[in-house]
Amino acid sequence: MSPVDVKPKHPAMERQDPAVLPAREDEFGGVTVEMKKQDRALSPEAFSRLLRNSMLLWKRQGKNGVWIRFSRGLENLHEVAAREGFENHHAQPDYLMMAFWIPKTTPCTLPGSATHRVTIGAIVLNDRTKEVLVVQEKKGKFRGVWKIPTGTVNEGENTHVAAVREVKEETGIDTEFLKILSVKELHNALFSWSELTFICALRPTSFDIQVEESEIDAAEWMPMEKFEAQPFATKDEVCRHVVEICRVQLGGVSTGFTPRGVMSVLENKSCVLYHNAQDLKD
Repeated sequence: MSPVDVKPKHPAMERQDPAVLPAREDEFGGVTVEMKKQDRALSPEAFSRLLRNSMLLWKRQGKNGVWIRFSRGLENLHEVAAREGFENHHAQPDYLMMAFWIPKTTPCTLPGSATHRVTIGAIVLNDRTKEVLVVQEKKGKFRGVWKIPTGTVNEGENTHVAAVREVKEETGIDTEFLKILSVKELHNALFSWSELTFICALRPTSFDIQVEESEIDAAEWMPMEKFEAQPFATKDEVCRHVVEICRVQLGGVSTGFTPRGVMSVLENKSCVLYHNAQDLKD
């Protein structure tokens, strides 16, 4: 056999047991298999044999859930896993996650895929002129309506950081985050997900508007009376609620949740806790 005919070995071949897939155990009694780009040399037939042997082993060991993470480029192996009973769980641009619940007598306790999208609404008030920062979007259902800046919280981004970023991107206004004032919960939204919108108060530190022209048609500092006199604001309960929040915020008597960085010992990660600063002492 010439050197060009020799195929690279799958990582499982280098383990003590060459007939099963390499896997790491998780804290919930399951296992996770990582199928990486270098596994492209593995044929569907060879992967099927490894997967079946592995499933027999994991069943004897009393494992619960099995996760297989396929890197992009391994689409030919997805169908093999599906034939063995694996179901699609979630996908990202660089991988697909499939899952299988082994026990037949106990309900599946594997967590579902992501169900919520997190967004922000930014109330930016000029305390001196009693005006609110509003925008009109170029597209979508809010086209032609004056509304507060809104946007999606990016993956790995804290809510208060997203609020400052979205205001800057849409209007060019620099702000200081103050607090979360309210939360809107909506079901069956984009992609049938649920949606959590955090209505936030921010203090402007600049005032010259520079519109983000690809998404925003117009932006301005608008007197509260004009903002709440819009036909849309009188018909839509959410908008009326936002107007009420603006008025309370202008009066300087509103309470809310402010961010505080803390460390989670159990997860060994830093996180942000939003709490009512008037009720809790640092």
